[in-house]
Amino acid sequence: MAELPTMIQDLALILIMAGFVTLVFKRLKQPLVLGYIVAGFLVSPHMPYTASVADTENIHLWADIGVMFLLFSLGLDFSFKKILKMGASPIISTITIIFSMSMLGVCVGHAFGWSKMDCIFLGGMLAMSSTTIIYKAFDDLGLRQQQFAGLVMSVLILEDILAIVMMVMLSAIASGNNPDGGQMLGSVVKIGFFLVLWLVVGIFAIPLFLRHVRKLINAEVLLIVSLGLCCAMAVISTKVGFSSAFGAFIMGSILAETVEAEKIEKLVEPVKNLFGAIFFVSVGMLVDPQILISYALPIIMLVLTILIGQAIFGSFSFMLGGESLKSAMRCGFSMAQIGEFSFIIASLGLSLGVISDFLYPVVVAVSVITTFLTPYMIRLATPAYGAIEHKLPTRLISTLNQLSMSHPNSQKQSLWKQLLTQMAMNTIIYSILSAAVVAMMFTFVLPFMRQLLPGWELHWYANAITGVLTVVFISPFLRAMVMKKNRSEEWKALWAESNRNRLPLLFTILVRAVIAVSFIFYIIHHLSRFNNAIMITLGIVAIILIIVSRTVKRRSIVLERLFVNNLRSRDIEAQVRGKKRPLYEGRLLDRDIHISEFDVPTNSLWMGSKLKELNLGKRYGVHVSSILRGGFRMNIPDGDYIIYPCDRLQVIGSDEQLAKFAHALETDVVQEDLMFENREMKLRQVIVSKTTPFVGKTLEESGIRSIYGCMVVGLEEGKENLSPVSPKRRFQEGDIIWVVGEEESINTIVRH
Repeated sequence: MAELPTMIQDLALILIMAGFVTLVFKRLKQPLVLGYIVAGFLVSPHMPYTASVADTENIHLWADIGVMFLLFSLGLDFSFKKILKMGASPIISTITIIFSMSMLGVCVGHAFGWSKMDCIFLGGMLAMSSTTIIYKAFDDLGLRQQQFAGLVMSVLILEDILAIVMMVMLSAIASGNNPDGGQMLGSVVKIGFFLVLWLVVGIFAIPLFLRHVRKLINAEVLLIVSLGLCCAMAVISTKVGFSSAFGAFIMGSILAETVEAEKIEKLVEPVKNLFGAIFFVSVGMLVDPQILISYALPIIMLVLTILIGQAIFGSFSFMLGGESLKSAMRCGFSMAQIGEFSFIIASLGLSLGVISDFLYPVVVAVSVITTFLTPYMIRLATPAYGAIEHKLPTRLISTLNQLSMSHPNSQKQSLWKQLLTQMAMNTIIYSILSAAVVAMMFTFVLPFMRQLLPGWELHWYANAITGVLTVVFISPFLRAMVMKKNRSEEWKALWAESNRNRLPLLFTILVRAVIAVSFIFYIIHHLSRFNNAIMITLGIVAIILIIVSRTVKRRSIVLERLFVNNLRSRDIEAQVRGKKRPLYEGRLLDRDIHISEFDVPTNSLWMGSKLKELNLGKRYGVHVSSILRGGFRMNIPDGDYIIYPCDRLQVIGSDEQLAKFAHALETDVVQEDLMFENREMKLRQVIVSKTTPFVGKTLEESGIRSIYGCMVVGLEEGKENLSPVSPKRRFQEGDIIWVVGEEESINTIVRH
């Protein structure tokens, strides 16, 4: 008999122990993540009294997959659009938290006499709260949909992004380089470049792909496709120097903008739960009792530093971001732990050989303890606010709330600020797309063309063909870069406001045109030996031709509309399904009318009636804009549309008109039958006699259904089964028929 692989044995041990411990924790009404960590401690090699995992390397590999799937699910549940809508608030909070907690970590390490590098790396570890642990805690406590939880997740995502920058900075410090030099700047630019590139290209391509194969995809295929995209993005992320978890999160954020996002989230949840459990078990396995004993005092101090530091500085940071005192405390208390990025930073320090060996297990122990305390800190926030509210003067709390809520982010922006911000964003996005296209053309197409057209004489043809194709591909981006926002409402308002605005407005066009010309200049410079004057002239001519070309304009508009449509596809789907109100509702409010939804009762007298028969506009002054029926939506229904029970009507009108309509819809119903006892159906045998009123008549002429309200179900002819009654057959004396109807109606037939 073949021996069972060690990996399967370890998996069986982990899942059995995790299942048993989590049942106990469920019984005790404790978060499951704590049960996973306890299970990991019980199956670790450090625990002598229980069975231990044999191959920890495989467990760590699965744990890495667990982190990847957890962040993929986080991306599915969280959209970058939410961060953009929040403005500068999460950015301010994130930077403040990272700076404050880093300084606290450095100070605590210095107080224990640890080396300079230990202190610096410790500061970086304490600054990184755990996205996966907080996400799991919110999920277990049922807080994931609350507003403060969304803000916390925004800050955590920004922390994960900045953690990559921090790792580059720590590497520079460890190697003795200046962390403020070109290496750090290049890292920031690299992150921004790939982040924008992946999001823009992903939101453009992936929803388009899913839309074309929507009819072919069932639940199984959708699961495989989504996990395949997740793993592919994780591979791409590691190829360019980022973590696999970061790439998985990016793919989750891209898929979050698709119509299939909710389906994918439900399908991926079992996979996420399995590998996520293995990840938290692996964290518990890293707990070494010897380290806990030897470094008990530093561990306790670091735990207190995180709990108190996040409670104070975290809350203060969220207040700086514009939150009220209560909301800021709930956010700050929720972030009082460290997790996976702290482990990554510690591993970096060990690989570089600049931190002591004891620091990694100490940080793991601190992470486990703070993870245990995370749910309790989240619950403690509201009572803590209540205690502060009773002790602090009411005027002080009111002042703090006013200062936070009067954050500049909530103030109206000037037209110049709005216009320049939009122009800058467009220029950055289109520049990144253009640079990506140029890089791909020079990396893949140019070598292929030179191989296809070998020799010095054909070398120039290969360069020329590649250059022309590159310009053609980036021309929609360059045109949009130069021309977009030149006819916007802000532009028109500033142009009409003052003659002084016109020269700066024209200057913005010139700056963007110079950037566009620089791309053409670079392409020509890379592929030819023309002098600068000729290359600049060719660049200017190319940009002019691109601007005046209707074909390029059409391509640019089509690409932009397709991208915007993909970005809004989930919102559009929510509106069509009736989950979200139409966007035009906000404009109706300015005219004292709005849109409301009404469900047609199952006993409505309107069912079966056409809209023109109901004449709702004349009777109540309202307009039916849409009818939602099952999974379909009928917009602007005409008068021939028929109303059915359970239809959802979207109706436009004023408050008074809608109130009258709602009252009519509720009252125009079939009244409840209070004599329901008399409505019981009976089956009885009736013998046709001479006095029977329908003797000699056919079934159609008898009036059994129309006059008596009964129904003939069959004719008894001595056979095993009843014979059907033909509509043309005449009833004869002695016929035995079976009739269904109310008892009173059947008695009426018998009495006659």
